[in-house]
Amino acid sequence: MSRALIVVDVQNDFCEGGSLAVSGGADVAFRIGELLHRWHDAEPADRSWTYVVATRDHHIDPGDHFSATPDYVNSWPVHCVAGTDGVGFHPNLDPQPFDAIFDKGEYAAAYSGFEGKCHENGQPLADWLREKGVTEVEVCGIATDYCVRATALDANREGFGTTVLTALTAGVAPASTEQTLVDLRTAGITLT
Repeated sequence: MSRALIVVDVQNDFCEGGSLAVSGGADVAFRIGELLHRWHDAEPADRSWTYVVATRDHHIDPGDHFSATPDYVNSWPVHCVAGTDGVGFHPNLDPQPFDAIFDKGEYAAAYSGFEGKCHENGQPLADWLREKGVTEVEVCGIATDYCVRATALDANREGFGTTVLTALTAGVAPASTEQTLVDLRTAGITLT
């Protein structure tokens, strides 16, 4: 039995100064970076997680997910385009001791990290976690009410014990973030 931390979409375009910035994104990146420092420096027996993975939006041509007149529900301004600085992890997220990175959304909208595939071998996130013997995951990152929500709900549906580290997330809007917390609790996901 092992645990994994899933760091969701802590990317330049989702932090202040990015094309689809979430208020507090850079601060969340910094706090996750501090957590990763402590994890990295701890003795293996004292580490909270056996594995740390990251997801990232990695758009090539996601169709109507991008719009010049976005509705901010199903369509969004151009963001996290493969090959641009916007797709990169925010510099506050340092170190980046990721055991694997899962890219999602190349040719369609993708919110859940479980829609992503390992950029090294194409393996889906759920398969990768199961192969490593992971039974529990903790989720943090951006944005609480979109990609963190979708990733946590999918982790739960896939049978992983799921916890969301709410202090290490940033949401797009207060109302949708509050509803997300209700939805996660209702699904049986632990919030800390």
